[in-house]
Amino acid sequence: MTEFQIGTVVTGIYKTGKYIGEITEVRPQHYLMRVLAVAKHPMQGDLHNPKDADVLIFHERRALSFREQANIPKPMVKLFEGEVPEYQDSLKEALSKMKKELQETSTEWAEMSLNAIQALERDYKF
Repeated sequence: MTEFQIGTVVTGIYKTGKYIGEITEVRPQHYLMRVLAVAKHPMQGDLHNPKDADVLIFHERRALSFREQANIPKPMVKLFEGEVPEYQDSLKEALSKMKKELQETSTEWAEMSLNAIQALERDYKF
């Protein structure tokens, strides 16, 4: 496994979202990564019961914020090659992609996810 250095631009998977960011600290099992862009918006609902609508609490999951730091397990970090997109544009694109996929899925979970995304869009001020 490649050991990345502070300042390296990488992708990291955090919960069900994928982000582009910069390593700010190297820890024994994790990298501390500062978020610069969103590659994949987190899934909505319960992390422990993915794509299940019949859960106690259906969570609205926000993307990590611009420059927010997150501990990412080392195996979930890969080198990012290319130009880092602007955060707001990447967030909008990731959410739009997820919304399109959900609209093509006719399940109760997809419907509840789309409702959560509508609230997030207002929150994100699109």
